[in-house]
Amino acid sequence: MDFDIVALSRLQFALTALYHFIFVPLTLGLSVILAIMETVYVMTNRPIWRDMTKFWGVLFGINFAMGVATGIVMEFQFGMNWSYYSHYVGDIFGAPLAIEGLMAFFLEATFVGLFFFGWDKLSKRGHLVTTWLVAIGSNFSALWILIANGWMQNPVGAAFNPQTMRMEVSDFGAVLTNPVAQAKFVHTVSAGYTAAAVFVLGISAWYLLKGRHVQLAKRSMTVAASFGLAASLSVVVLGDESGYLSSEHQKMKLAAIEAMWTTEPAPAAFTAFGFPDEKARETHYAVHIPMVMGLIGTRSLTTEIPGIEQLVERGELLIRDGIKAYDALQTIRGVAPGSPVPQEAKDMFESKGQSMGYALLLKRYVDDPRQATPEQIRKAALDTVPPVAPLFWSFRVMVGLGMFFILLMGTFFVLSTRRTLDKHRWLLKLAVFAIPLPWVAIEAGWIVAEVGRQPWVIEGVLPTAVAVSNLGATTLLLTIAGFAAIYTVLLIIEMKLLLKAIRKGPEETAPAPAPAAPAIRTQHA
Repeated sequence: MDFDIVALSRLQFALTALYHFIFVPLTLGLSVILAIMETVYVMTNRPIWRDMTKFWGVLFGINFAMGVATGIVMEFQFGMNWSYYSHYVGDIFGAPLAIEGLMAFFLEATFVGLFFFGWDKLSKRGHLVTTWLVAIGSNFSALWILIANGWMQNPVGAAFNPQTMRMEVSDFGAVLTNPVAQAKFVHTVSAGYTAAAVFVLGISAWYLLKGRHVQLAKRSMTVAASFGLAASLSVVVLGDESGYLSSEHQKMKLAAIEAMWTTEPAPAAFTAFGFPDEKARETHYAVHIPMVMGLIGTRSLTTEIPGIEQLVERGELLIRDGIKAYDALQTIRGVAPGSPVPQEAKDMFESKGQSMGYALLLKRYVDDPRQATPEQIRKAALDTVPPVAPLFWSFRVMVGLGMFFILLMGTFFVLSTRRTLDKHRWLLKLAVFAIPLPWVAIEAGWIVAEVGRQPWVIEGVLPTAVAVSNLGATTLLLTIAGFAAIYTVLLIIEMKLLLKAIRKGPEETAPAPAPAAPAIRTQHA
């Protein structure tokens, strides 16, 4: 059987990334919820809020440990499975990862230890500061990872060096302030907050259904509903910003998400439902909502969103420009040391160099892109279309669940204000069954983000097919099987530990005994 090394390498990384991201959202959201609960405890001095912080902190700790164990592997994969990628962009990509490891991770891990072992050793305010630093460290860690990932989606602040054959930083500030990275960070973090809120809401609802820890559960639900409503609304607003940025920087991804085969008159309609047919280049049984996609994607009524067929034609032109840049690069590199570089080659590379990544798409069909035939150029242009059906459905699953979370959190927020959280058992049962749904939405979101970027590992710069290491299929198959087995075991362990802690429940502080009545002395005659 002829195994595709690129596909296997992508499968391995996707497997580890999706497993790892089961744990990350809960860590992000629970850390902030813990800080909110302990803040209330310090302000009110009511022991029940301390009990709440400790209980949810146990669940946070279990999840945090598993997240660390699964996340370490991913950084090693860049060097092992994606060695040419690491060489090509290590100057840019390595900096955020190093900062994340040295700064955010150690900050987070240090204060996590203080959170668990400092309850009786730190003052109330000192421990509260520690808890907030856990939350800040967790979110700060995510920031650097998403700066790196955002750069892969929109490579700014860097330039290609023909002498070193690498991308090198030209403006680190632009890397940090990359609008795609910032939008991804706030959108991803808000999704994590929503996941944690649904988690707390669902477990608290289970306690109410069982009649256990009622007061603690009601307070936890109030915090979760308030926090979750704000977070779920933020996810929608910030997701809209991500869609707008895609129309600027990743036009093909946006067209594939919509299954928009041809350019429509502005403003484009949103396809609420349909069955994309990639072979026929049409969407069967499509249900359109007029103007919505144009407003989301362009925020105007007059700007067109290009369709897939038009973007393929544009890709073909970019490939031809990229071939010219590739030829100029070979001329520049062929000049003997100390000899002048032909001005014509320099001018050509400066004018067409931004398209050279498109020429590298031809490496899949021919060793030297300059020898590509028109048919090979056409095939490479068609390769710029990501898988349409998975993107189409993943996006709609994500959006549909996002709307559901707003409705769920809004309902429980109203119930909490009316102090009737335990009056509707069917709503409590719905909250319990909703616990896994945020992870479905989050994983669907990552499919949209990462599959939608294909065939690029760095948008418009480096194709995925040329970024992999020269590994054997057997090695990749064995590691895929090994990672799947180990990560599944870790997931089962986490589920068992979480369920055991939930069944045990919080250790509630016993109320202080009432002072004894003073003895009444009587005098006897």
